Amino acid sequence: MDHPTKGRAAVTQVLTLGETMAMVTPEAAEPLETASAFRLDIGGAESNVASHLARAGIAAAWASAVGDDALGRRLVATLRRRGVDTSLVRIDPDAPTGVYFKDPGAGVSYYRRGSAASRLGPAFAAELPLDSVPLVHISGITAALSDSCRALLEAVLDARRSAGLPVSFDVNYRPTLWAPGVAAAELLDLAKRCDLVFVGRDEAETLWGTATAADVRALLGPGPRLVVKDGEVGAHCFHPGGDDFAPTKPVEVIEAVGAGDAFAAGFLAAELAGESPGVALERGHEFAAVVLATTADF
Repeated sequence: MDHPTKGRAAVTQVLTLGETMAMVTPEAAEPLETASAFRLDIGGAESNVASHLARAGIAAAWASAVGDDALGRRLVATLRRRGVDTSLVRIDPDAPTGVYFKDPGAGVSYYRRGSAASRLGPAFAAELPLDSVPLVHISGITAALSDSCRALLEAVLDARRSAGLPVSFDVNYRPTLWAPGVAAAELLDLAKRCDLVFVGRDEAETLWGTATAADVRALLGPGPRLVVKDGEVGAHCFHPGGDDFAPTKPVEVIEAVGAGDAFAAGFLAAELAGESPGVALERGHEFAAVVLATTADF
């Protein structure tokens, strides 16, 4: 593998870490099985967050690995055009860039086993500016990719703890990657060790049996600040000063995949600008609404 350099990341406000894949989606909101026209784009939770942050004027970087192939090159070039710093991306000549297909109304299909990003491990953490970047954002998807990726997250958390710097974590449970019985304990452990946690009320119920946002707060304890998203209802933010709630604004939903990443980016952008938790929730809803109204992640 080629190795990244720390270079440009010194000016980064937010570093995101995780796999991004080539994404194939029907041009119209119709089933994959019958669609005749398709769009080739990119998609990945952490790079989605970085892309939304960059569009909002936040200096954001994305760290990961891609294959030495046309899809990997296209993926990196796309993120650069969005204003995301990709100087921390590895090129792996021995593994492919992952691919996934969106099927409107039926979810997604992943083809990522053995991908370049799934081969990352704790050594990669040592090459990242984890002792200086103000905020690192990760997600539970990475933990599901491989044992080495789980070890990578452990190394990231250890490095950030040593530096006294925060980690933002989106639970992002993907049932196609691992069963809830396997994922529940792993994701709960990661959440408790982070400083800010995003989770959907429904995915928390699937993983941990919690029925309400308050139940999730009780489960995680007083450690991390917590944002619980509840679909069309709204979102709570539990923080040292209390509990803020912002209702979801009505929007015609075309495709929901990627909206959670947009929400996280909106919330983080507001926080980085010094806004209150309530305003941050509103910004999260605003960012998510844009993605909900399209078949794209960005």
